[in-house]
Amino acid sequence: MKLWRAAWTAAVIIPVAFLAVFFLYPTAAMLARGIWQSGSESGIFFDVLTDRRTWLVTGQTLYQAALGTVGAIVLGVPGAYVLYRCTFPGQKAARALATIPFVLPTVVVGVAFRVLLGRGGPLEFLGLDQTVTAVILALVFFNYAVVVRTVGGLWQSLDPRAVQAARTLGASRLRAFVTVTVPQLAPAIASAGAIVFLFCSTSYGLVRTLGSPGYGTLETEIWRQSTSLLDNRTAAVLSLLQIVIVILTLVVSEALSKRTAGRLQLRNRHVTPLARTDAVPLVMTIVTMMTLIAFPLLALVARSLRVGDEWSVDNYRLLGTSGTGFAGGATVTEAIGNSLRIGLVATLLSLAIGVPLALVLSRRVHGPLASGQSILAGAILLPLGVSAVTVGFGFSIALDSPPLDLRSSPLLVPIAQAVVALPLVVRSLTPTLASIAPGRREAAATLGASPWRVLATIDGPFLLRGLGIAIGFAYATSLGEFGATSFLARPDSQTLPVIIVRLLGRPGENNYGMAMAGAVVLALLAASIMAAAEAARKDPR
Repeated sequence: MKLWRAAWTAAVIIPVAFLAVFFLYPTAAMLARGIWQSGSESGIFFDVLTDRRTWLVTGQTLYQAALGTVGAIVLGVPGAYVLYRCTFPGQKAARALATIPFVLPTVVVGVAFRVLLGRGGPLEFLGLDQTVTAVILALVFFNYAVVVRTVGGLWQSLDPRAVQAARTLGASRLRAFVTVTVPQLAPAIASAGAIVFLFCSTSYGLVRTLGSPGYGTLETEIWRQSTSLLDNRTAAVLSLLQIVIVILTLVVSEALSKRTAGRLQLRNRHVTPLARTDAVPLVMTIVTMMTLIAFPLLALVARSLRVGDEWSVDNYRLLGTSGTGFAGGATVTEAIGNSLRIGLVATLLSLAIGVPLALVLSRRVHGPLASGQSILAGAILLPLGVSAVTVGFGFSIALDSPPLDLRSSPLLVPIAQAVVALPLVVRSLTPTLASIAPGRREAAATLGASPWRVLATIDGPFLLRGLGIAIGFAYATSLGEFGATSFLARPDSQTLPVIIVRLLGRPGENNYGMAMAGAVVLALLAASIMAAAEAARKDPR
């Protein structure tokens, strides 16, 4: 029994220590640089906040995020209706296509739109290459699935009788939708909007890949200040400003999610076959999925197979080099190997911390333990409230001197990626484990099973059920992670997303073609990992 208690204690202490050392400490050390100057308490906090460029960058960040959110909602709500409220042949394939953008690394999304809108692209004539409009379109592409799945999940659970009553009383189809359906969907739409706004305001890889048009965003400005201008204090103040924006968004998202959950519990699942009256949302969904989703991805694949005016696989053959105009560093093929290796280590780290923690958080406890459990659950989600750029920047500042000098350690990048992936592991496992009826554990214990056997036979099958998805999320997230890695990767151990952005920043046809081929490889790797994780999902016995 002492060993059992010690194990549960370790399951709490180790994750807390991990977060304290590799998240709270780097973040606090980074922020301290921005508030206090060396040897004084005056700092440059107010100087940065009164700088005109700070608010131009902040304004563009919020502007892009707001329009990206509006676009995703306007296009996603009709998609939610068609894909979740209605039934039709090929529905599963259509849902899968709508979900593809969200599982892709942001760097791949950025490259796809650069191909579509850039030089030689099918839509070059629009003149949108490296513009804020291009960024907004890419943000809508990336977040379309968030709105479709969030709103669709509620919509298919709405009781149709309220709408039927309104129609019986003489309301038109449009009026019934506006006065009855929209108020019922409002919590889900607002919750999805808050999540999309969060993703839009922290899409560092996407914006960097598209050329950081205009003034850029807070994340690109943090990178510029710290790496190009070597002004870590200004970058730290900007990081603090971004943290405030992100945390406010998370607070709104959490509040709206709770309201949505309450409504879902009161409804029954109801779907109907597509009808002629569904022509408008159907056409909007088809056009969106073909032009906004399929077109950029097909354009990316096609461009990766073009060299000059001919079809060729030479861009893929060149992946064994580091591109033209570079002095040393990893080749693209080596970067693929680095990404797979670093992602594997990061996944194992996040699982080693996240699995015991999910077991702790899924237990039903009472009294003071319940309060402690709630605090721990909130703490583990903190990395979701801080940009990966801020995490990487904090690592570069705080872990470069004793007692934690990890500058030359091969674990530096995997640890940073594990910090980013850990909340996803915990959030994917905890609901599955929490669904276990407490009576099952109690019955097993009454029949003489030891605590360890109860854990293995009762919790074990449920853990296996969610482990595949947790591994998939962790590995795919680590594989495509760019924000933290761009600060930390050494020249000889750069990852594929870093190499892709590096190639796009250099002139030369070969560099551009290799970036396209590398983006296709990265997309295939991420999609394959998620597909394998979904296939490996097991149901509890």
